[in-house]
Amino acid sequence: MFPDSQARTGSGFFSRLKQRLNKGKAWLKTDLPGLFKRPIDADTLEALEEQLLLGDVGVEATQWLIDRLRRVGRGDDRGGVLEHLREAVLELLQPLEVPLDVSGAKPFVVLAIGVNGTGKTTTIGKLAFRLHGENRSVLLAAGDTFRAAAVEQLQRWAERAHATLIAQATGADPAAVVHDALESARARGTDVVIADTAGRLHTASGLMDELQKIKRVVHRFDSAAPHETLLVLDASQGQNALAQALEFNRRLGVTGLCITKLDGTAKGGIVLAIARKLALPIRFIAIGEGIEDFAPFSAREFTDALLGSETR
Repeated sequence: MFPDSQARTGSGFFSRLKQRLNKGKAWLKTDLPGLFKRPIDADTLEALEEQLLLGDVGVEATQWLIDRLRRVGRGDDRGGVLEHLREAVLELLQPLEVPLDVSGAKPFVVLAIGVNGTGKTTTIGKLAFRLHGENRSVLLAAGDTFRAAAVEQLQRWAERAHATLIAQATGADPAAVVHDALESARARGTDVVIADTAGRLHTASGLMDELQKIKRVVHRFDSAAPHETLLVLDASQGQNALAQALEFNRRLGVTGLCITKLDGTAKGGIVLAIARKLALPIRFIAIGEGIEDFAPFSAREFTDALLGSETR
């Protein structure tokens, strides 16, 4: 870990998450005061179901949670709805608390993907900074060759994270850039390569084909690579983020998620929807632009932030 790791990834981060998620309000408890003190009965479950749907939890995850609570039995007031809901959310999320392990290959190749505006390039920079703090050498591949500002942004992060940057001119073939980066990393003995890619709508077939081409190039370099296909999702996009995750996973085989912008208007329930539908490891979450606003996912801490600190 890097210096001040406690401040950056420990209780300080999740304290800020509690403050910022849905602008500091526990979205269920704010909208349904007194709900969690009620026993589990039909009226309570109906009210809770409605609020879960409004909170971006989605139909499938909502039904799963309600079914779990219904099994507890009507009239059971052991902790009321709150404690039972917390247990159900933890049951859903804890299997997805799988940290990113980059020790299995050298170079370990991370392919970062996602739609425009999710914070993908910023996520790459924060990850590079974290890996540098773990005494790992990092090389960044500027595979977003269509947006000139993307290379400049990645260059700033490379300098901050003491990482090497491989880039070409605007409009260059992204697959060629990534290939050059991989060859350079192998020659240098670099520990980790993180490849940026142009943000693209998941519905744009041609652009998705290009991503698949990049992945084939990486695979030819190392038959086990990319070792991580990291999808960056914007939590504030609600159910559209779930649609993105489904399509990117179908086309590219996502192996991990980073969920960003869990502050402001994001309700956080979309994390439960994605967890139930895809069951993909959640590697990181982010609540802002700063390095300190990025941390490995903790199911227990996230649940506390989502439902309110009184859950403990």
